[in-house]
Amino acid sequence: MRPRVTMVLAIVAVLIGGVMLVPAAYARLSGDGLSGIGGIGGGVANVPAPAPTTPPPPTLAAGPVAVNFNGAFFSWALMDRESGKISGAKNMASTNSTESMIKAWIVSDYLHQLGDKPLSAKRKQEIVTAIRDSNDKSAESLYNAGGRRPVLDRLIKLCKLTDTKIEPTRAKWAYTQMSPRDAVRMGDCIGDGTAAGPKWTKFVLSEMTKVRGGVKDQQTTQGGGRWGIIDGLPDEIKAQGPVSIKNGFTMLWADVQWHVNCLAVTDKWTLAVMLRYPQKSGLDYGAKVCASVATQLVTPQPGAALKVPQQPIGKL
Repeated sequence: MRPRVTMVLAIVAVLIGGVMLVPAAYARLSGDGLSGIGGIGGGVANVPAPAPTTPPPPTLAAGPVAVNFNGAFFSWALMDRESGKISGAKNMASTNSTESMIKAWIVSDYLHQLGDKPLSAKRKQEIVTAIRDSNDKSAESLYNAGGRRPVLDRLIKLCKLTDTKIEPTRAKWAYTQMSPRDAVRMGDCIGDGTAAGPKWTKFVLSEMTKVRGGVKDQQTTQGGGRWGIIDGLPDEIKAQGPVSIKNGFTMLWADVQWHVNCLAVTDKWTLAVMLRYPQKSGLDYGAKVCASVATQLVTPQPGAALKVPQQPIGKL
């Protein structure tokens, strides 16, 4: 009888254990109780789905640039203002005449020399028109007030320029030879306050955001200069903060070439594009080249959510 009793008891124990296991198994599958998925009871961990990653905001960064350009000179340079690193074309140490691009320095230098003294209404108007309208007479007046050549000497010294050469006879500011590499150094020098000093830097950068007029708004001693790099930037970059610009542009009869320079300064970077090309192509051609360089340096490159205007560049 004992073996039979033992067998019966064993069967009863198995049946009771099975009944108890069914709710536990159901609990595991349904996620109820401490033994649910990811609970104390073990099993498959309840790992939350990764949050969608937010792409970094677009900026300008070093990268390849390809422009169908057949003129006498084409170069560009980009400075990362956080690291100070400069990248650009292989010939970014070669030079071009600065033309009106250097007016941003002439204005900054005058204000630096002025220091804490009050700015007269006449000088303020000269500063405004020299930057916004690229007015030659206003720039020349400020240049004379700064002592002419010493203005350029201070530029080379304070901004630590390595390639810039001053026109030897009368130190004409427009004929100063500057490389794209030095141009972005000048832009950084203006942006960090070295050029104009702590009191006037915001004023200068603000005026550089108010440059007005297009490529067709050209007169004898002034002309529209709101084009180029600014046109190649997507709205997402322009929305991040002010973009201060100053372009230089002259059709020189000495070589029958357009001398065009584009400079832009933001808190994060400064970009310079410098060109010389035949008269027949017009100023609009140079404006498009500058815009194209900026567009190609946008990082990350445009996708469905980031539209950058494309700038077609034709052959000369």
